[in-house]
Amino acid sequence: MKEKLDNLRAKLKDIKNLQAAEAVLGWDQQVYMPPGGSEARAEQLATLSKIAHGMFVADDIGMLLDDLAKADYPYDSDEAGLIRVVRRDYDKARKLPSELVAELSRTFSLGQQIWTKARAAKEFDQFRDILGKIVDLNIQVAEAFGYEACKYDALLDQNEPGMRTAEVRLVFDALKSELVPLVQAIAKQDDKVDVSCLKQAYNETDQWDFGLIPLKAIGFDFARGRQDRSVHPFTTTFSINDVRITTRVFKDQFPSALFSTLHEGGHALYDQSGAPSLEGTFLAGGASMGVHESQSRLWENVLGRSLAFWQFYYPLLQEVFPAQLGNVDIETFYRAVNNVEPSLIRVEADEVTYNLHIFLRFELEQDLIEQRLRVADLPDAWNAKMEAYLGLTPPDDAMGVLQDIHWSSGLMGYFPTYALGNVLSLQFYQQALKEIPSLEEQFSKGEFGELRAWFKEKIHRHGRKFTPNELVKRITGVNELDARSYLNYIKRKYSKIYVLP
Repeated sequence: MKEKLDNLRAKLKDIKNLQAAEAVLGWDQQVYMPPGGSEARAEQLATLSKIAHGMFVADDIGMLLDDLAKADYPYDSDEAGLIRVVRRDYDKARKLPSELVAELSRTFSLGQQIWTKARAAKEFDQFRDILGKIVDLNIQVAEAFGYEACKYDALLDQNEPGMRTAEVRLVFDALKSELVPLVQAIAKQDDKVDVSCLKQAYNETDQWDFGLIPLKAIGFDFARGRQDRSVHPFTTTFSINDVRITTRVFKDQFPSALFSTLHEGGHALYDQSGAPSLEGTFLAGGASMGVHESQSRLWENVLGRSLAFWQFYYPLLQEVFPAQLGNVDIETFYRAVNNVEPSLIRVEADEVTYNLHIFLRFELEQDLIEQRLRVADLPDAWNAKMEAYLGLTPPDDAMGVLQDIHWSSGLMGYFPTYALGNVLSLQFYQQALKEIPSLEEQFSKGEFGELRAWFKEKIHRHGRKFTPNELVKRITGVNELDARSYLNYIKRKYSKIYVLP
């Protein structure tokens, strides 16, 4: 069996190298590529994706997998994990024609460039036609994969293996039942938080430089990664030893760059901390996007917005911005960066209202994929749901339906993982606190190594070896996603900040 396993690994490594080349081109497209290169880049990506897909779905890989399925490798071993994961990926990939794969890549690449222009112009009509094609292609993918209850299940499964739309609805209903009343209660106490310290100009270079300090402290390895600017923050991974993140900096929105850096840094830690034995294999990466988001949301919010974090970093921040913060005490600043206020932009949303943005997108995606909503009617549907969930109406399309890059990149079935990641972040963190009760004391001293090591041991090193449910069970002893830890955290933290009964 060793010879067959080595043969499979060699074939998969060639495919992974092609996928890494695609990722490099995708990163460059969003960071450095001139706008005029969009059509040529779309063709380049389409060619690479078609070649990689054709190599992967070849019959000889299927035969190797059939033979290796008879091997008696221990379930937790890299060998057994690789066979399980590749089998799943292979069976799904075989359902997609190579021409469809190429068209997906081509359209999504062009979609990003068209979205960028439409967003700058604040005109959905410029994006409407390509989005219609993107929705249609996603429907074709769902039909090719097959589904039991609804087409959206097939798309969700690509990001959260094994999860169904009905399960997401149950989790979201549990969140809604307690978050909506909490938002309403906080709205009556909006005079409890003074945010004037954030409503000032902060030098963009100084913001960038300050953000690098905690990014390095939480463990991001600049010898194996870098940070750049982009229209929309993202993380991309070419290998365990080459992980790129981006952020965006606004002079009049100080929290944006810092928390985006911590968010993407959480993703990067996951990818940089995979076991070296997973490099170049299909096991490298995350168990699911929900598990991946648990890491980014934890470092951004549970850590980055905590009082313990700022007990260490606030004096340093005051030194960088003495005019803005020199006379502002830490409690005022802590409350300001945790201010709860319904907002138009998802990535700038506070912890309490953030999930409401996800509910909106989750519902709209289902309506598009199930063909209950026409693309042409999407802006009005978006605005109606913004009013229903957040009491706000976007003044233009850039602040509304065009604010996220995801749909232009073909990502449908992805948005729910942000809210699932919020839930998982607290399930994992509460377990970490049980095992390491001194964590918050460590944070107040700028020490994050023990938490980082805990996550590396429990989650990061395994890559894709285990399913999300298997990880949750292994770490917490519970068989399923449970929103209770997250809701308890939110209610405890914000009841204190807003002096709620």
